[in-house]
Amino acid sequence: MRGDRKPSFSGEAELRPENLSQDGAPSLPEMLGSSPSMTAKRRRFRKLKIAAASLALLFTAATATLFHYAASLPPLDLAAASERSTVVLDREGKLLRPFLTADGRWKLPVGVDDVDPRYLAMLKAFEDRRFDSHPGIDALGLARAAGQMLWNGRVVSGGSTLTMQVARLLEPREERTLAAKLRQAVRAIEIERRFTKTEILDLYLTLAPFGGNLEGVRAASFAYFGKEPKRLSTAEAALLVALPQSPETRRPDRFIVAARKARDRVLSRVAQAGLATASEVAAAREEPVPTARKPFPHLAPHVAEQVVAEAPVARSHRLSLDARLQASLESLARERALGLPPQVSIAILAIDNETGEVRASVGGVDYFATERAGSLDLTRALRSPGSALKPFIYALAFDNGIAHPETILEDRPARYGIYIPENFDMSFQGMVSARKALQLSLNVPAVELLSALGPQRFLSRLRDAGVAVAMPKEGGAPGLAVGLGGLGITLQDLTRLYAGLARGGEVPELKVRAESAPQDEGFDKHRLVEPVAAWYVADTLLGAPPPLNAAPGRIAFKTGTSYGYRDAWAVGFDRKHTIGVWVGRADNGAVPGLVGRSVAAPILFDAFARLGLDPRPFPQPPHAIVATSAHLPPPLRHLRQDVPKTVAAMTTPSLRLAFPPEGARIDLSASTADGRPELNLKVAGGAPPYTWLVDGAPVLAPTRRRESAWQPPGKGFLRISVIDGTGASESVSVRLQ
Repeated sequence: MRGDRKPSFSGEAELRPENLSQDGAPSLPEMLGSSPSMTAKRRRFRKLKIAAASLALLFTAATATLFHYAASLPPLDLAAASERSTVVLDREGKLLRPFLTADGRWKLPVGVDDVDPRYLAMLKAFEDRRFDSHPGIDALGLARAAGQMLWNGRVVSGGSTLTMQVARLLEPREERTLAAKLRQAVRAIEIERRFTKTEILDLYLTLAPFGGNLEGVRAASFAYFGKEPKRLSTAEAALLVALPQSPETRRPDRFIVAARKARDRVLSRVAQAGLATASEVAAAREEPVPTARKPFPHLAPHVAEQVVAEAPVARSHRLSLDARLQASLESLARERALGLPPQVSIAILAIDNETGEVRASVGGVDYFATERAGSLDLTRALRSPGSALKPFIYALAFDNGIAHPETILEDRPARYGIYIPENFDMSFQGMVSARKALQLSLNVPAVELLSALGPQRFLSRLRDAGVAVAMPKEGGAPGLAVGLGGLGITLQDLTRLYAGLARGGEVPELKVRAESAPQDEGFDKHRLVEPVAAWYVADTLLGAPPPLNAAPGRIAFKTGTSYGYRDAWAVGFDRKHTIGVWVGRADNGAVPGLVGRSVAAPILFDAFARLGLDPRPFPQPPHAIVATSAHLPPPLRHLRQDVPKTVAAMTTPSLRLAFPPEGARIDLSASTADGRPELNLKVAGGAPPYTWLVDGAPVLAPTRRRESAWQPPGKGFLRISVIDGTGASESVSVRLQ
């Protein structure tokens, strides 16, 4: 029937009006057997494709815009990262003294290897957990920060990575806008492409602000804890993590409550991240927060200023100094100065004999003490050395074959023209060996040797050894007084000379920079004496009687006291080190009682004790003559006395003590004056004036009379001496009864 519907076949769509196209033909989807659900899916798929295309187009546009924005930015300025405080380091890299930057900031160089690894772990856990994996921006962190802002209606966290913070520190801006954040993100990506993760951390550790003029974790660690950031406690590390977020409002030296709260928040995060145990965190919370800044290291300030002035462009100076020894000797100087007048200062210099490197240099007691002129480097000041130059008179005399340590010298009154040398204690020892004369620091034998050597020759040898000596009168011929301190020399040069004795006669150049080139093995320009003569002196000084605070025979040393008690010296050496000590006023004023043996020598022996090393002996060189005076070659047994000291000595009869005679027993009751016993003294020959001495001490004023009277204080054995105007002397021993 026409009106009947034909049966449909399986899979065949019915030809309904709604399934027909406008021209009455079936649509393609229906002809293919599509159902309404499939159509909906296709429509959704079409929308997804459109959305994806739109997102791709948007991403492409955004990327193009971002690249265009990045291209429009000027090159990244790394000037802030390159600017550093100038630092002076010791031979092992320990900080001796830092200097402020030109704009008054403390910004010490620092890197990942210079800080405690726990601090770095805390920093990442608190600031940027995905630092090691993100490309500069953390999408999850930004999404979290946006969600927190929408939920709380305010900014809770900025979502900045450590790299973005580095970008902000490199290009600081006051505004906190989306444009500023976008700039940081772009710069962060650029930084990640240019630097490794370690280098980015180095930048953060250097640039992070910590309040006031502190920049960088190393400066903050010194300022708040007084130490390098290499070994921080849990509480210290947490505080340093917290401060850069708000450095001015969390400064522990001003806002201790805010600093403590910020530190404790970091400790909570540390506990959550499992970086410390619960007991460690609890103990860290109990640790006090520093309430004041500590001073930066200020070791060897004089040397530090010198090297910085010589190379002002360099930002790091490594010296040959030993920070531990430097601090110990500076402390020693301060301790010893407590018993001295307030104007008196102390300078100490320690040298490594093998290399000539300075291990410690104390230029004064207190750099900031105006009454001591603390800013002056007194190791470089010209001073009179007193007897401290005597060992070099002996060394040159030994070297020139004039004498030997066992050569017999005369310690008795002598005159050289108008110059009359005297011993420090105004006594005389008679005939003594050169060894004993040097150990007892007798003046007269030293002058006798210098007379035989020649003062001009002596000074020339010192200058040839690279030592600068200053004479009081330019142009005049040097006299014998130079041997007893009649010239100027610095502690640096004097200590170098003694180091030369320890080195077998070769005087080293002082080196204060660790990078200085080593001295050539064959370098012989600064040789003062040959090894045998140097060993003679070293072996002699090793037997010098030490001060009360020291054991004998440990170091070779010599003291000196300048005229008028202005300078006290003590210089000593073993095979490894030489240390020089000077005590006095910076203005060259006199200090009554300032004697090298009692003031400077104890400091010297304490300084050697602080080296922490056992003294090393001096090896005996070949060809050294070890013998008594009687077994020496005849020319070395006595110092030659072929030429009289003065013209008067050639024309005047020899001096003779006429009364009392040698070995006399004198009854004092036989001669009295005013009820007191009196002894007559008579002299024959010689040239006036005559000076009478009893037991080495003058008892009467010089007189031109050949006969005098003296009232002895009592009975007993006495040694009576007379000295005439030519320096000749005669002595007898008598018994008064």
